[in-house]
Amino acid sequence: MAHFAQLDENDIVITVLVVDNEKLLNNFNVEDENLGIQYLKSIFGESSNWIQTSYNNSFRVRMAAPNYKYDRLLDSFIPPKQYDSWIFDDISKSWISPIPYPNDGNYYIWDENTKTWIEG
Repeated sequence: MAHFAQLDENDIVITVLVVDNEKLLNNFNVEDENLGIQYLKSIFGESSNWIQTSYNNSFRVRMAAPNYKYDRLLDSFIPPKQYDSWIFDDISKSWISPIPYPNDGNYYIWDENTKTWIEG
């Protein structure tokens, strides 16, 4: 099954739907994302905006989810920023804390007020 994210006018994911792989097969029996997009537009209207996402993260970095942003330049789905102090990491294409998560086997939660990890 293929997965497609519906985007709003700001490229924010509204929903993710599943489409039968057969809807994506072209004349050469090869999957074509554009055929999936055309299929969804035939159901939801030509003005709807769709892009394929990967359940197993094999492309576009990660599986889309509601409120993620599709970054066209990076061709990836970016999760929402969790905390104001977090910064965007170009390598992982995600938000990371300004202080690395402790690697001592304990569980920690981020405290935005103190901008530190607190053992939880």
